[in-house]
Amino acid sequence: MKFATFEAGGGVRVGLVDTDRNAALDLAAAAERAGRSPAPVLSMLALIDAGDAGLELARELARSEGPWTQLENVRLLSPLPQPRQMRDAMSFETHIRQSGRGGRALQARAEGGEAAFKAALAAPTEPLADVYRQRPIYYITNRLIVGGPETVVRWPRYSQVMDYELEIAIVTRGTRANIPEGEAANHIFGYTIFNDFSARDRQMQEMAGRLGPAKGKSFDGANVLGPWIVTPDELGDPQTLNVEVRVNGETRAKGTTANMLFTFPQILAYASEDETIFAGEVFGSGTVGNCCGLEIGRFLESGDTIELHVDRIGVLRNRVVAQA
Repeated sequence: MKFATFEAGGGVRVGLVDTDRNAALDLAAAAERAGRSPAPVLSMLALIDAGDAGLELARELARSEGPWTQLENVRLLSPLPQPRQMRDAMSFETHIRQSGRGGRALQARAEGGEAAFKAALAAPTEPLADVYRQRPIYYITNRLIVGGPETVVRWPRYSQVMDYELEIAIVTRGTRANIPEGEAANHIFGYTIFNDFSARDRQMQEMAGRLGPAKGKSFDGANVLGPWIVTPDELGDPQTLNVEVRVNGETRAKGTTANMLFTFPQILAYASEDETIFAGEVFGSGTVGNCCGLEIGRFLESGDTIELHVDRIGVLRNRVVAQA
């Protein structure tokens, strides 16, 4: 199943999406028509908290007559407008190595201009640091600045280097500490696309202090999720997804989610060591290799439209605009 949060009829609703019909079912309205309590489907967090009973209700309502609404007649929001927590991992070796080189290239450009930037980008990448194979490294990011599909990201005035990152993300279900790795898959409610917008110039300055990222990643609307959440039974293996980045219709990168350094169950099990993981948290995979401007030396310009395509999930589209 695919679950979305959308605006329609002056309110915010949770819907079941049928991409073949290009339509969304208002689950609360459908529940009321069926004489069922709408409480489990009044918000995405309510649906997640309802557990198996909520999913079974959604399956039952999917067989009802509606009300179904064409997607072009609703405004999709972030499927989870305010996660209970947001964490982002570093799971792809290619990205880790190439983004390190990209950071050095940005520093070279600041000191020596475009020629120095291009020369640094052409240099070999450094070997992967051992820690990335020893631990599923992640950081906690701002859960209160989440944007959704088609939103305009107003770039922070302190940054002139606009960048994107294509990631997949899980949304958790159940609340528990010390989750055994063999049981961690049961704590995944579903998958979505995550565009981790990044103010690269500020990020590079902050990371020199060996703490962060802070303002390089945290500004209003920077954490974009969407277009909906796909349940594990429909998505299948999350490490078999082809992905693509398009900017203004031009393909800038293609990649695959194969060969994550750690799987999502491994990341969940690690994060839960003597720490409670709550239902409704978001864990980003980290950037798929080649799927950010820092790796390939091409950043965004004000007015650009960026589309992130992920197999079996969909397309997450946004536009970036520099503030005056």
